[in-house]
Amino acid sequence: MFCCQVATKEGMDIHTYIKYLASGCSLQDLHYNFRIGRSTAGEIIRKVCQTIWDMMRDECLSTPTDEAWSQIAKGFQDRVNFPNCLGVMDSKHIRIVKPLQSGSLYQNHKHYFSIGLLAVADANYNFVDVGSYSKDSDSTLFRNTTLWNEIESGTLNIPRPTPLSASDTAVPNAFVRDEAFGLSTHLLHPYSGTHLTVKKWVFNYQLLRVRWYVECTFGIFSNKWRIFHRPLGVNIEFCVDIVKCCCVA
Repeated sequence: MFCCQVATKEGMDIHTYIKYLASGCSLQDLHYNFRIGRSTAGEIIRKVCQTIWDMMRDECLSTPTDEAWSQIAKGFQDRVNFPNCLGVMDSKHIRIVKPLQSGSLYQNHKHYFSIGLLAVADANYNFVDVGSYSKDSDSTLFRNTTLWNEIESGTLNIPRPTPLSASDTAVPNAFVRDEAFGLSTHLLHPYSGTHLTVKKWVFNYQLLRVRWYVECTFGIFSNKWRIFHRPLGVNIEFCVDIVKCCCVA
């Protein structure tokens, strides 16, 4: 593999660089442990991340077929008794060190610097789709993704509407997300407001149970790759390469 060749050129194997992502050690630690320059270690890690993404993205994040979407929906039906769900959508703020001369450009509403990762998770805590790694709000993040374009253009292989178990009325398959995203045929979000009817409250509760899966998936993601337990101290393009690599590795 190319990434192994890149790594071993400097006397280290690829496991060392995976350890950098998994343990959260710094480039300075690699500098002292292997007596190579900090910038050299950074360059090699970035090449390894880019290569892993290029080699694995089509295998791990290819657009599901009609049958694959149906299996994802079956997973939510079996686990939380929620029908016709193609996945749960949410975003995660990846902490970064403030980029030079960026002002407040990458500062989020929680008052720390970050880039956003938008992802869709299934009932097995796997990412179905990831994309749009930037500073934008959740709704803007989503509208910049390939997923949104495929939903709008009808090229996502979404199964035809299917009837619910207690009804003969066909209901569209849809993604579940929070109020930050707009409403459409294939997007569901909770009812807003505090004075809700019992039916609306129950519906919101069911969506909350489904959304728990994407929150758990992000939690697993962060604990698997402990580099995300601290702000990423590299440039924005390098941050994006790290995030993409960890999503498929």
